[in-house]
Amino acid sequence: MNYIVLDLEWNQCPSGKAHEDKALPFEIIEIGAVRLNEQHQITDRFREIVKPQVYTSLHFRTREIVALRAIDFADARCFPEVAADFFSWCHCSEAGKSDYGEPLFCTWGPADLTELQRNLSYYDMASPFPFPLIYYDIQKIFSIVYEDRKSRRSLEYAIDFLEIPKTVAFHSALSDAIYTSLIMQRLEDSNIRENSSVDCFRTPRGRKDEIYLHYATYDKFISKPFVSRNQAMKDPVVTSTRCPLCKKNAQKKIRWFSAGSHNQFCLAWCPQHGYIKGKIRLRLNANRMTYAVKTLKPIKDEDANLIYEKKESVKVKRQNHRNT
Repeated sequence: MNYIVLDLEWNQCPSGKAHEDKALPFEIIEIGAVRLNEQHQITDRFREIVKPQVYTSLHFRTREIVALRAIDFADARCFPEVAADFFSWCHCSEAGKSDYGEPLFCTWGPADLTELQRNLSYYDMASPFPFPLIYYDIQKIFSIVYEDRKSRRSLEYAIDFLEIPKTVAFHSALSDAIYTSLIMQRLEDSNIRENSSVDCFRTPRGRKDEIYLHYATYDKFISKPFVSRNQAMKDPVVTSTRCPLCKKNAQKKIRWFSAGSHNQFCLAWCPQHGYIKGKIRLRLNANRMTYAVKTLKPIKDEDANLIYEKKESVKVKRQNHRNT
């Protein structure tokens, strides 16, 4: 077992978004990580400050949050060197001799692995990650196990909730990785492994690369890219509704409808398992093309009624808009 719990600190353009490098909106300035064994115990640590090359002054929000100052970067190495050593550490033991196998990455929230890959791309470094990149979002899993599955809490909130002693300051990459690992120690391994996430920095290039994932309570699908949202929503694979439980086609009771600029919903019916809620989130990949993230989930009758109400609400809003 080779769990790598990763945390990053990054900087952004100090003179504002209008002046940022669009290829690198967030520049990594610190990498922290811990390795965990099967019992979620820490067996090794990695921490290094990264010398900024794009935004050499700290944004005021970065200065407020991150406990780093200019003097800390004086002897720091640049990102390509640090990243190469980090990935070497991910695959090797502390002595650097034995291979632990492919690491399973864990983070607090979905952003760290995306920004790590964006920084790799900026420096034209080959990505060492497999495709698709499956990882474990401990922030999401905390909500699944302890709360309502929907809320996303801060790391400090979760530490307080679990009454874990706060022995070091937050917002250092290594300390936040350690705190995340301490939360993992309060989770069953099955809680983690059964609730994986998929990173979408790299999206499927074509139909054969499309991603199908099955979870205990829903199915997830990530599509190939399309030139527009309209084209995506005309694709029969994107708009299909298959029951997550029996894998048979479910008949649509409410066809896909827009509820906001990026979300589509539908309601389908499986004779064996009842109502199926469909949701499609339309996103842009790195090439500014549209891809779809679809979830299909069995729901109860009362939840189906909420979709009928949402559909009617959208209809009324459109009618009111046309009349104004």
